[in-house]
Amino acid sequence: MYDATDIQSNKGMAILAYILFFVPLIAAKDSKYAWYHANQGLTLFLTGVIVNVVLGIIPFIGWLLLPLANLAVVILAVLGIVAAAQGQVKPLPYIGSYTLLK
Repeated sequence: MYDATDIQSNKGMAILAYILFFVPLIAAKDSKYAWYHANQGLTLFLTGVIVNVVLGIIPFIGWLLLPLANLAVVILAVLGIVAAAQGQVKPLPYIGSYTLLK
């Protein structure tokens, strides 16, 4: 499904996708591997934004849960970076099944 040459030559872009998801979309347009991880990075980014907005609106309880939610987002990003660095196509837990980029 994913070409070994594509994976090897685009690992850096795949790793970068979890930090700046849009860079692989511009720099590695032809890489299925980079696009897969860019999709995971975009899903993670949107999840982080939604969680921060929702918990930021909820007084007290939301404010207490916000640091834990942000820690969860960071942990998911690290899991994605590790998978990308190892050349794996592995969805992130909980949010990895959503495909936003085709």
